[in-house]
Amino acid sequence: LGKTLFFDPRISGSGQIACASCHDPDLAWGDGRTVSFGHSRKELKRNAPTLLNTGQQAFHFWDGRVVSLEQQVVDVMLNIDEMRSVPELIEQRLGSLAGYRKLFSDAFGDEQVTLPRIAQAIASFERQLLSRANKFDAFVKGNAKALSDAALRGLHLFRTEARCVNCHMGPNFSDGLFHNLGLSRYGRPDADLGRYGVTREPTAVGAFKTPTLRNIARSGPYMHNGLFELDEILRLYNSG
Repeated sequence: LGKTLFFDPRISGSGQIACASCHDPDLAWGDGRTVSFGHSRKELKRNAPTLLNTGQQAFHFWDGRVVSLEQQVVDVMLNIDEMRSVPELIEQRLGSLAGYRKLFSDAFGDEQVTLPRIAQAIASFERQLLSRANKFDAFVKGNAKALSDAALRGLHLFRTEARCVNCHMGPNFSDGLFHNLGLSRYGRPDADLGRYGVTREPTAVGAFKTPTLRNIARSGPYMHNGLFELDEILRLYNSG
């Protein structure tokens, strides 16, 4: 049920935007754009992050404004600039379809279509979006030959002088916290103050959630505003 809903544009107000419009499995569950498009092709403020391993995260959205995947789903569906839907419209639209009534009955025990059930189903699907094991995982498990010499040199830099591991740590290569990298465009008309909009704490100005590095080569462009390619990010950090 969640997978069907995820790919169905009928959950949006216009009937033209699905979750998969911004989180495409062929694009590492992002959209490959600098920033995403919303209702009526409105250009949004932020880049669509990958959904891989999203069920392992404590906070959702770049500013971490919700702590459950279910609430994240609802917020996007009802956001006037994104899916621009309303509960009554979605419930009536899907409830009129025999195929959906059966799917809801199979999942929940009766045919009732409600927004909380829709959110629960989509969130359940998203929790199944897990990255596959790779050469690094094999190396950690004891295969000393899994990584090339160049990769081993990169891993050494990653863990030491480059200090990448300070924020990109653990199985998901993210500390799950929020950091200010100086990309908020503070004081300008197009400023995005990130976590500050949630907490209103001065120390949160310009802070955004550390993204996962899983499948990083496929999930560009990067940063909350999608302004960088991978080599540009390395140069940015290297310059201090």
